[in-house]
Amino acid sequence: MFLNRLNQPLTRFGIYAVVRRTVAQASQALPSLMAKTISPHCLRHTCAVHLLRSGVDINTIRAWLGHVSLDTTHIYAEVDLEMKAKALALCDLPKETRTRPWHTDAGLMSFLKAL
Repeated sequence: MFLNRLNQPLTRFGIYAVVRRTVAQASQALPSLMAKTISPHCLRHTCAVHLLRSGVDINTIRAWLGHVSLDTTHIYAEVDLEMKAKALALCDLPKETRTRPWHTDAGLMSFLKAL
């Protein structure tokens, strides 16, 4: 699909060289980039996380990335700390809506003892 300067297909090494060259150019405007390791895999990972944050189904992301197993793609869901923080914020209910601890519920305790 993409050709190099010799009119040959661009290899993974060629793609890495393009990314490295682009990061070097961008680091002139944003020097903090030089301290980071940016590779094609980093860009792939970032794209997957952004798709997930945008609400794209994880199975669609799996197919787009070419993963055979959904377990491999699930790693992207686990690393997104922003999404975890939002989920935890939803769990932080006001005191008036909280329920009492499960072990103080007499009905529940009698049901469990009857098992």
